[in-house]
Amino acid sequence: MSNRTLLKADELDLPTTAGAGVSFTEATLVRLVNTTASTNIVVTVQETRGGTGVGTFTMPGGTVEYLEKAPAHTVFASAAGLRGAKVGFTG
Repeated sequence: MSNRTLLKADELDLPTTAGAGVSFTEATLVRLVNTTASTNIVVTVQETRGGTGVGTFTMPGGTVEYLEKAPAHTVFASAAGLRGAKVGFTG
């Protein structure tokens, strides 16, 4: 069974500093896309904007990931080129 992506907000550029991290309007599921062709970008999830880190992962260039997180958690990237949107799944 395939899932369909339910778009819940506009896509935006991820900030590149911890103090500017975004929660995507308290999203629990975020679709991330690395728009660069070949740059690996590290994604950091933190408890609050500028707060304690929850974890990190690397997104290779040209890839898409779905990130499940707590509503208050914020996200930022190690470099420009990462975009994200609040989404859900249907079906």
